[in-house]
Parts: sequence; structure tokens; C-alpha cells
Amino acid sequence: MRSLLFVPADSERKIEKAMASAADVVILDLEDSVAPQNKPAARALAADTLKTPRSGPQVYVRVNALDTGLTPDDLTVVLPAGPDGLVQPKTETGACVEKLAELAGTDIPVIAIATETATAMFGLGTYSGVAGNLQGMAWGAEDLSNELGAQANRDTDGILTEPYRLARSLCLFGARAAAVDPVDTVYVDFRDSAGLERNCMEAVRDGFSCKMAIHPAQVEIINRVFTPSKEQIAEARNIIEAFAEAGNAGVVGIGGKMYDIPHLNRSRKLLERATAYGVA
Repeated sequence: MRSLLFVPADSERKIEKAMASAADVVILDLEDSVAPQNKPAARALAADTLKTPRSGPQVYVRVNALDTGLTPDDLTVVLPAGPDGLVQPKTETGACVEKLAELAGTDIPVIAIATETATAMFGLGTYSGVAGNLQGMAWGAEDLSNELGAQANRDTDGILTEPYRLARSLCLFGARAAAVDPVDTVYVDFRDSAGLERNCMEAVRDGFSCKMAIHPAQVEIINRVFTPSKEQIAEARNIIEAFAEAGNAGVVGIGGKMYDIPHLNRSRKLLERATAYGVA
């Protein structure tokens, strides 16, 4: 997956637009984008959406956080409708994912949003080997900045300030340590296409597998940037072929540059992604 598009689960109009997008995953949100009084209606609409025959995006549901006491009601309504996965907000350790799996009674895929509280920052190394089907770890700056009492999470040039750069990096490390997908956070200015593209390129550069979105207009850019390019695919194939021709060599030379085993492994992973997205 490359793009994960959030949509409020209490808005039929917005759900229709999200489902018509090219997002790899649509996330029906029962949490922050739904007012408390609308949560029962949002659960019902999410279930109806899941029951409707569909093609295209996978459909996940973001349930409410464990400490709200609303998670069991969310699961009772939406799980029988057959979501493809769950998004769990405000996880603080791997034990939170295990608790959700226990409540769900199934190993449905879970993406944990793992940096939304101060406590969570100290638990990012606890997700390896957790029970349940942890698929990814995402980070987010908005809830964390609220908890920290920050005036902003970006400087006047739109660059993340130090606490949020740290959260981003630690989430990336934690996800890779747990052998799951690191998921980049949303880019909140959905009208700023150039800024979104730069943000996506930075995420790909640093090792994120996919990115969350808040508007259908963001999906095309995210999918394009997170899909390996023809040039990247050609380079990866050249590296793999050079190692194959060299036999058991630990280093090969191509065009005056030296490539070692990490380059080979990176090339194989890139071709795996390209194959999954139908561009290899």
C-alpha cells in the first residue's frame, strides 16, 4: 500500500468520494473527525459501507482509543461487516495492540498510530513480536503537539520542529525493528500540492512505505511518489544482474560506482514494491 485516505465515517457524501478515489486504503474514521454524539450513526454508516459490494480500495476502520471505553462498541458494530483492517489511535506500547486483538477476537491487520502521546514516545521499541496482526506503525504530530502544549509543530518555513522530527524518526526505527510498514503522517494543507510532493519525496527517501491522506486530491501525488520510477527500477535490475554475474561477490562495480550487499537487498525490495504496484 502507498496511500491511506481518512474519511469521517458519519459523512455519506465524503465516503462516496473517498471510495471513488485511487487510494490503496480508505480509512473510515470513528475517532477524531466524528463528534461524540455522532459516533453511533458513524458506526452504522461504516458498517453499511463495508457491507456494500465494492471494488477498488481496501477499507479499514479507525476505532476510538482504548482509554475512551468506546472501542468495544466500535468493534461490535463494524467487525461483523468485514473491514480489511483496523487503525488503532493513541497506542502507547505493543501491549495496546495486543489488547485490541483480544477485544476483536481475531488477527485482523492493525495499523497503530504510535506517537500521539508523550508516554507513547517511550514505547516505540515495544512493538516487536506483539500478539495480533500488526501491519504498520504510523506517527502523527497533531495530537502530540496538543499534549505537549506546543504553539505549533512546524516553524515559519513549514519545517517540523525538533520534538516532531524525533517522533517521526523513532516511529520509523520502531516500525522497521518490528518488521512492519512505517507509515508517514498526513500533510494537513491539502491545497499545497508542491509541499505535499516534497513531503512525500522526503518520506520515501528516509524509508517510509506509505503515507496517510486527508483529502482525495492528495492521493494521486502520494501514489506517484511512492511508486518506484522507471529509472529506479532499471537501476535496481542492473545491480541485481551485476551481482548475479559476479557469483558470490560482496561488492560489484557499475559505471564507476561500487555497490555492496545492502544495495543489493535494497534493490530487491524496490522490485518487490514495483511488482506489487504493477510497474515492474
